[in-house]
Amino acid sequence: MAVCSSGSEPSGSIGKGWIVHSLLIGAAVAAAAVAAHGGFFRRLLWRGGYRSRVVGIIPARFASSRFQGKPLVHILGKPMIQRTWERAKMASTLDHVVVATDDETIAKCCRGFGADVVMTSEACKNGTERCNEALEKLGKDYDVVVNIQGDEPLIDPEIIDGIVKSLQESPDAVFSTAVTSLKPDDGTDPNRVKCIVDNNGYAIYFSRGLIPYNKSGKVNPQFPYLLHLGIQSFDAKFLKIYPKLAPTPLQLEEDLEQLKVLENGYKMKVIKVDHDAHGVDIPEDVEKIEALMRERNIS
Repeated sequence: MAVCSSGSEPSGSIGKGWIVHSLLIGAAVAAAAVAAHGGFFRRLLWRGGYRSRVVGIIPARFASSRFQGKPLVHILGKPMIQRTWERAKMASTLDHVVVATDDETIAKCCRGFGADVVMTSEACKNGTERCNEALEKLGKDYDVVVNIQGDEPLIDPEIIDGIVKSLQESPDAVFSTAVTSLKPDDGTDPNRVKCIVDNNGYAIYFSRGLIPYNKSGKVNPQFPYLLHLGIQSFDAKFLKIYPKLAPTPLQLEEDLEQLKVLENGYKMKVIKVDHDAHGVDIPEDVEKIEALMRERNIS
């Protein structure tokens, strides 16, 4: 398994989403919220536009129970963290993209291909806490922080733009994320996190188990199950609050950090996109990603 050396320029965007439809719904909900609570939400507006200053942070750690050194594994000749960074740089909504890591080997690799790096503590419990520490160390006033999973080397820049715009258009939400259609074969895979949303596009719950779960105990091939994509954006002010919130029972049981947001009563906007999920969770996923890239002529 090879480690770091930088490669060539990124290829074009993969796939198109159902993002516009989701954003229109979000805008309508936002308009209703402002109409009902105009004074409160107007006080939330920043000069120069609502939540207009956006930073993308890619948390990366070397230690992993399932895949040690995962950010540095090569995907067709490039470190995975480089491929993720290159695609994030293509997003039009991001003013700045940085890698946040506690490992000097990863930091050296990232600086080698031109990425800005923020060194963070080994004490961070998850990617969200690492993003918060990186935001503090950046020392700049950002309104939105996008937590970009370093193990999504084929992340679509349009999805990044979609969740940012969704959060900007949902003043009652502090968090936004994306889902796509779940393949029936992934229904019982605990590494594929499922999501259910309400009629206005706000998250109800996330689970490693199949949700909803019918009384037959089997995956219903006709039901539109939703797969959570790891990318998420936070209101920067809320991100500073997040580490101070005590761990919650559902968060600990499912080992899903976004559940702490829901259990504390905060709202989370969800957009649905058309995207094949190609995250790297275990070493065997590398071959699958490389096969897909060859199939699509991605270098």
